[in-house]
Amino acid sequence: MRIMSARLIRKLHHSTGFNGRNQDGHRGFFISVEGTTPKHPQSRSRTDLYQGIIYFARHPFLYPLLRAQLLLCVLLSAFVLTNLFFWTYLPQVAFLAIFHGRKLAFLNATFLVLGEAAAITALLFECFFADETLVDVFDATLINEGCSDLVATSRVVDPSAGDPVKQLGKPVTPAIYSPFSLRQIIEFIVFLPLNFIPVAGTPLFLIMTGLRAGPLHHYRYLHLLGLTKKERDIYLNRRKLRYTWFGFTALILQLVPVLSMLFLLTTATGSALWASKLEEERKSAKDLSDPAPAPTYQDDPT
Repeated sequence: MRIMSARLIRKLHHSTGFNGRNQDGHRGFFISVEGTTPKHPQSRSRTDLYQGIIYFARHPFLYPLLRAQLLLCVLLSAFVLTNLFFWTYLPQVAFLAIFHGRKLAFLNATFLVLGEAAAITALLFECFFADETLVDVFDATLINEGCSDLVATSRVVDPSAGDPVKQLGKPVTPAIYSPFSLRQIIEFIVFLPLNFIPVAGTPLFLIMTGLRAGPLHHYRYLHLLGLTKKERDIYLNRRKLRYTWFGFTALILQLVPVLSMLFLLTTATGSALWASKLEEERKSAKDLSDPAPAPTYQDDPT
């Protein structure tokens, strides 16, 4: 039996995981248990994001984090969107008409301007206003899902303070939800010409953008685990498809005018729910890799 357990552990480690740091700072398995990876990762990614919206709506302790940024969200989004549509929409329609024809040009220019507005608003909001809020949303969700020990590796957590948001104390290490990525901005500009391709161009642009944006939503989680850059790259490459669909779907939600910043917060909630599931799998795998020692043999005196 012990031989079979050892073989199973080696099989899990070889096929699905790699060594990462657990929340105590020691080396341990950071893997997804074999058989738990969904057959259709894009469906699971969409589910996590949609669950994030429902979860945010059903947990009032998250509302103060939204109220603190709500007015700023609406004003900033409306300002950027209004200016882009006023100054750039018709010129982009005229340019796209050369490649798509008049009817498709209006539709694709709409998505193009919405994408530009979402990117600019998210960049301004995350860089100057919201990253701390996103960290709080992410950490509070993890605490509520039973991962307070993981959050405690990066900030003070006071279990006696009340709801998960009130339990959040000062960070003891850099608290960043999604780091500024110059490469992502450059790729966004480089991929813009994909919109000139009739019909398929805009979806292709969104997918390529999601390829880069998806992993950034778990930057905080991987930081809490203390993984090195090499370990992060290995982990992300093994789940590239799922992170691409996560980023793609998150970008679609951020195209919704005015509500884009609300969906940025619910996306942080969804990514935390996903992280809590990964933590459950990781801990289960670690328990499996450390079986209880076999009892020592003792003669029965009777």
